[in-house]
Amino acid sequence: MRLVTFGHQNRTAPGLLLDGGRVLDLASCLPGKGPLTSLLEIVSAGPAGEAGVREAAKRAASGPSYDRKDVRLMAPIPWPRKNVFCVGRNYVEHVAEGFRARGTEMKLPEFAQFFTKPLTAVIGPEDDIPLDVEVTQKLDYEVELGLVIGKRGRNISRERALAHVFGYTVINDVTGRDLQRRHDQWFKGKSLDGSCPMGPYLVHASAVPDPQNLNLSLRVNGEGRQSSNTKHMIFDLRAIIASLSEGLTLEPGDVIATGTPSGVGFAMTPPTFLKDGDVVEAEVEGVGILRNTVRQIPHRMNEG
Repeated sequence: MRLVTFGHQNRTAPGLLLDGGRVLDLASCLPGKGPLTSLLEIVSAGPAGEAGVREAAKRAASGPSYDRKDVRLMAPIPWPRKNVFCVGRNYVEHVAEGFRARGTEMKLPEFAQFFTKPLTAVIGPEDDIPLDVEVTQKLDYEVELGLVIGKRGRNISRERALAHVFGYTVINDVTGRDLQRRHDQWFKGKSLDGSCPMGPYLVHASAVPDPQNLNLSLRVNGEGRQSSNTKHMIFDLRAIIASLSEGLTLEPGDVIATGTPSGVGFAMTPPTFLKDGDVVEAEVEGVGILRNTVRQIPHRMNEG
């Protein structure tokens, strides 16, 4: 199942991508399942939500649907309940390139390193990545496998961790490297408006047999920059969920970005950052291609 959130004629609704490219309007197909008017509500409904989607898929021929070109895809969960959880330094080669770029001795993390991106950072697969050069001149990219929690839990065991996953998506952890260095932490540089492109789909976990063996890559204007596989994570998905949930309740709809491989712009020779007009394509095998264009925006005060 490839689930989406789409916009059509000033209306936003959850949808199911059908074979042939049509999008089934799930909000109109699930009136008897409660207030399932968003993908977040479907995820939160647990087994009942999943069953409703499968029933709707069986009746897709008679349900309301739209041609893919007539709808606008948004982030699968455009407004999560919490900040997006993120994992830093989770691929050995990415850790190595970072230390090389800074001219310091490499040291692998002993524990998963977490930070978050605020809700205002989330944008969809057809949205522009804003570039305000008065704020950052070193805007960078990071392709990541994202997962969405489907079952509530705290102190989740490693053995049961993947049972708490509803599905997977693609995330681009866009980062202002100069802000990251200036503030000597990750939150500010990774929290700019529009710095968390997500999508285009939320692929149900049942359609991803082995999420720990997926190729992921990123291209800028068609040029390959990142290429790796999720099997190279330092902390695998089970470890991430188990560690993050220690004393912290994970809830349906929570989003976790699981780290990026090597090939980021700041570690290139010379360092190469995103500029106005760049087309960035982040791809995870079997999950989708997330495509966004960088657009320079004017620096305006907006205090209202």
